[in-house]
Amino acid sequence: MFPALINASVRRRDGIIDAKTRLQPAQQKTKYLWSGIRVNVMPEQVVHYSQRSIDVINMETRRFETHSIDVLIREVGMDFPLWDRLLSVWNGHSVRRANRALDEPARDAVVVTFDGLLGGTGFLKQIREIMRVLMDTFGMPMDIEFAHDGKDLYILQCRPQSRLDDEDPVALPARIPEERKLFSATKYVTNAQVRSIRTIIYVDPELYSRMSSSTDMVAVGDAVSRLNSILPRKSFILMGPGRWGSRGDIKLGVRVSYSDINNAAMLIEMARKVGNYVPDLSFGTHFFQDLVESRIRYLALYPDEAGVIFAHAFFRESPNSLTAHLPEYGFLSSVVRVIDVPAVTGGLEVLVIMDGDRETALGFLCDPAEG
Repeated sequence: MFPALINASVRRRDGIIDAKTRLQPAQQKTKYLWSGIRVNVMPEQVVHYSQRSIDVINMETRRFETHSIDVLIREVGMDFPLWDRLLSVWNGHSVRRANRALDEPARDAVVVTFDGLLGGTGFLKQIREIMRVLMDTFGMPMDIEFAHDGKDLYILQCRPQSRLDDEDPVALPARIPEERKLFSATKYVTNAQVRSIRTIIYVDPELYSRMSSSTDMVAVGDAVSRLNSILPRKSFILMGPGRWGSRGDIKLGVRVSYSDINNAAMLIEMARKVGNYVPDLSFGTHFFQDLVESRIRYLALYPDEAGVIFAHAFFRESPNSLTAHLPEYGFLSSVVRVIDVPAVTGGLEVLVIMDGDRETALGFLCDPAEG
């Protein structure tokens, strides 16, 4: 589904599992990667974003109907098909896989996670094998829709995976002056070029984490949304801490929806080390297919890792034009920095080159006249 390689152990042809389910408004699809990365990792997030409704076929009326999963499970209990494969038990503190010998779905607090299907059956091996066969047959990665009964896999339809037309490998330039290099990455890199970037919206990870007011944190997302609507489309990149689009703990990342970032050329998440702890990133999973279809590139940055380039002084000390665009958000100017790249560099722009084959990416200043 999502063609970007967002984990070093995930190949594009392996893809992800996207549980196509009917969701309540503002809830997300459940997405898993073969390597175990999951969009929502905290127990509270797993519960909050779990599936709430299910489509069923009424055999008497011969119609599709939508029912509350909670109501349906309490009505049918252990007669719910594959309940121990599809459900997990929530005890108020943690989420664990359901156990047929210990749990009763009609009695216990349960949430839909599919953990038993993914970890307790041959489902993943079946999916991997059918994806290999389709790849060999069609000569390209395929997007499939399927059904599974806990034992057998049924392919409903398949089609080529969505992809951008500029995903061929791009080699990094050999000679770039050190003073022009802004950031680099050495993992979770796809193939791409992001050109003609004139503005950087930089949410300082350290200062954002120090914010004591949740109201101000929400205001950061509001400011980003306003900038997204003001700045020319595809002329800016967004750089921020942790998980863009976080719907759980707002400290994990800036709270925005896709419509708040849809004009950006690139979305960058930064994992700044705090003591011995490096926060998890979302790898763009809060927006998934939207990023692909809108051609918004994604990059994960780990500025504190050895060998990684990150121009702290450029991002912290460059003049901030936030108040020139949004004077009412001046109280956030220490956290939200809007860098007018040509203005602060004498006419240069930002170019980001990403070489997924070599797991290397570099963002640097370049002269647009040099091409």
